[in-house]
Amino acid sequence: MSLIKLTIKGISYSQTQSGAYALVLSEMEGTRTLPIIIGAFEAQSIAIALEKEIRPPRPLTHDLFKTFSERFEIQVKQVIIHKLVDGIFFSSLICEKDGVEEIIDTRTSDAIAIAVRFQAPIFTYENILDKAGIYLKIEEEIAIKENLDPETVEVTLEDTPGSTNFSNYSLKELHNKLNEAVANEDYELAAKIRDEISKRS
Repeated sequence: MSLIKLTIKGISYSQTQSGAYALVLSEMEGTRTLPIIIGAFEAQSIAIALEKEIRPPRPLTHDLFKTFSERFEIQVKQVIIHKLVDGIFFSSLICEKDGVEEIIDTRTSDAIAIAVRFQAPIFTYENILDKAGIYLKIEEEIAIKENLDPETVEVTLEDTPGSTNFSNYSLKELHNKLNEAVANEDYELAAKIRDEISKRS
């Protein structure tokens, strides 16, 4: 199964759920995107790593991981999003030390926060993009919101997005709602609708 390289297109603040963010990954050669719902802490950590100008006063957990890895000469080579089950993405860190490669299971949001710090490439499989990818208009751009500033993002224990019941909608209605959500840049809702469509496939 061939791997497809992804890049971080942006992070969009949820307009419907407090504390939820959509991390949007885009294939390097194509127009499909992969929205992944993440919590506020992970969104903040990824945004800080992307903004080279921002330096937190104390190391975040992912910064500590990088320092620890470098101190013990462990290199993160790549991240692979390898599985999607019931709307949850599963990922692996591919690491290397002294020429020996190790695969470490990790949450996708943590894997990407670490990948950004190591400048490691992010990959997924064609079947995952087929199942969960959303086609966007080429001119659409997602900005990393200003409220991801480390001073303003609150981290709570209630950051996990809730579920929405789409079981009463037909597939045609779901596809229409998916297109509408993407047009409105509501990627959290789009991800939930996409998951409902995937369950019926």
